[in-house]
Amino acid sequence: MDNREDILSGLQISKKYNANTREVEALSDVSFSLKKGEILGIVGESGSGKSTLLKIISGIEKPDKGDLLYKGESYKGAGIVKTGKFLQMIFQDAYGSFDPRMTMRKSLMEISGATEKEILEITGKTGLNKELLDKKPSRLSGGQCQRMSIARALLSHADILLCDEITSALDVSTQAQVVKLLEELKKKNDLSIIFVSHDLALVSTLCDRIMVLKNGVCVEEGETSKIISNPKDAYTKLLLSSVITVN
Repeated sequence: MDNREDILSGLQISKKYNANTREVEALSDVSFSLKKGEILGIVGESGSGKSTLLKIISGIEKPDKGDLLYKGESYKGAGIVKTGKFLQMIFQDAYGSFDPRMTMRKSLMEISGATEKEILEITGKTGLNKELLDKKPSRLSGGQCQRMSIARALLSHADILLCDEITSALDVSTQAQVVKLLEELKKKNDLSIIFVSHDLALVSTLCDRIMVLKNGVCVEEGETSKIISNPKDAYTKLLLSSVITVN
């Protein structure tokens, strides 16, 4: 039994959108928990609601219903991304998350308020050469730019990282490097991470627990090993069969 505290949780989160004169339910009574030092994977096809949930957790979007708890206390999400109080979002489009006119050093200093010493320490931890700090985003590879976005999140001293499809635009070898980095940061810094992806195979190698979303509903949740070895829901079985077929 895992007795670690729930550092973050959501209770019956719901969200609806208006699209082409009809109402679309993006999330319906979704609850979750994230423990200290844990990686929670949220998986599902496009339109399943996983990115909407991440935006609500971060404060980019507001839920129509439900509550968010940080260390057992309610928070409203709004402004969390801007202030970086206790969690930081890492976006899929790493290049687009930086000002293309600024060097990486200037971006990191301006966004996080970090000192040169702090920047060198954190970028070193993420496996980045200090010479890269004098380059603009367009001069970095996709993997290097994504590592810079992870470094930026760490400089905020947040204890929760929200990763929204951060490896989907990377090649397989670079994906593996980013996943390894997240695993190392989790162990060394006791970070809690929510990792959103459509790739169940990738999620199964990285995450301690998995939550499966379909059409805005959580259809299955549990320890990764149990979900992979003995899925209960037909949709989870379908996702797993597609992974097996491809492999």
